[in-house]
Order: sequence, then structure tokens, then C-alpha cells
Amino acid sequence: MNDPHPSRRRPSLDDLVGRRVVLDTSGPLIYLGLLEHHDDRGYWLRDADVHDRNDGHSTKEMYINQAHELEKTGAININRRRVFVERHAIMSISALDDVVTDDRPSEHDAWMVEPREHQAER
Repeated sequence: MNDPHPSRRRPSLDDLVGRRVVLDTSGPLIYLGLLEHHDDRGYWLRDADVHDRNDGHSTKEMYINQAHELEKTGAININRRRVFVERHAIMSISALDDVVTDDRPSEHDAWMVEPREHQAER
């Protein structure tokens, strides 16, 4: 089958190398840090924040949103200079700057965002 957009290349984990990322697990841990390298075994993060949701009162999503907002000010939380995270422990990976925090009604109901078409009707 011919690609209608041959100049477009497929996204790759290599696109995230050198960027601050969020590695989400199925458990209480979440990893934020600069992705230095990845291979078949896992991910190397530098200047990382390893957060255990059991150690605090915020949800993972709230913690990620707070980290994103903090980074916008030029500050970051770091509790590991480098950390290796095994690939099998990770459910998803995304760039921290891809986290969507705009249009959030409040910290307590951040998951309830009104669809944009309804916002435009006001």
C-alpha cells in the first residue's frame, strides 16, 4: 500500500531522547526525567524524579500536572542523578511537555474537562 504522505516518518522513541519524559507504571511508581538512552532492556533517565504515589496524597495525574507546571517556571524536582527503569515495568511513556494541563476547572475535578465545542457556545 502506498503512503499518501511519504515525507511523514513514523514516531519513534528516539524522538524523546534528550527530552524530559514521564514513564508511567501500572503500580504506584512514576518516573520523570531526561531520557538519555533506551534499549531493549529499558530506559536511562538523568536528573530524575522517582515518585511513589503511596508516599503522598496526590494522584499520579495530579503529580504529573504539578511537575509540568513547575517545569514551566524553570524548576524541577530531582531525587536521582541517574536511574535505569526496566522496560517491562512501564505502561506508557510521553514527553512531559506533551502533558495537557490547560482548561482544567480545578485541581479537584481536573478529570472533568468540558468539550471545546461546549466552551465555544458560552
